[in-house]
Amino acid sequence: MQLETALLLLGALSGAFVNGLTGFGTGLTALVFWLHAVPPVVAAPLVCACSVVAQLQSLPGIWHAIDFRRLAPFVIGGCLGVPLGTWLLPRLPVSSIKFGLGVLLIIYCGVMLRGRMRAVLTTENRAVDGAVGLGGGILGGVAGLSGVLPIIWASLRGWSKDERRAVFQGFNLSILTLALASFAIGGLLDAQFGRALLIALPATIIGSFGGQWLYRRLSDDTFGRIVLMALLLAGVSLVWSNVG
Repeated sequence: MQLETALLLLGALSGAFVNGLTGFGTGLTALVFWLHAVPPVVAAPLVCACSVVAQLQSLPGIWHAIDFRRLAPFVIGGCLGVPLGTWLLPRLPVSSIKFGLGVLLIIYCGVMLRGRMRAVLTTENRAVDGAVGLGGGILGGVAGLSGVLPIIWASLRGWSKDERRAVFQGFNLSILTLALASFAIGGLLDAQFGRALLIALPATIIGSFGGQWLYRRLSDDTFGRIVLMALLLAGVSLVWSNVG
């Protein structure tokens, strides 16, 4: 029991710190600990709940950068994509999708971190933004990876760190809230989830504050590199989990 509590606290603290710093990454970080403490059926809604808490906590810091007209196509596309992805889940080779996405992330982030590709897309196209959101929602329903495409797309747009974060954090918050509601409707927010959440919640709040403190001290370029490194780690994790 003490080990389970320690793992829940460590996962919540590290996951919330990464979320407070980048606007995403709770699951990527926390699940390393949580899957050794609770079953996946508890860990999945716990990721959603703690992510929502951490993102709501950091939302006031980027509220000034939120452009709802810019954000709307991503969110609408994402909300349409999640049920489609859920429908496709039993019909697609999920492991192959995760492996391919992992390879794509490794190549993309490796090139960007080496500074060989500095493409900046300045033309606004709401249809493309909506398609990116739709793709993100589908990936969320299929593999729980809703944020990857919007994060990459926002990183290519030449926006400031607050503008980038406002887009993918607003998108992730919307999708994760939808997922959490789905878990609740499905009866998965049970007593075991409630006990885990009570343990993880204080560490989530503390970790998120720490990540936000560091975020405010980052330059646009440094923030971009941290996001790329987080995505690179996600890519390596996806490939490793499907090879090992």
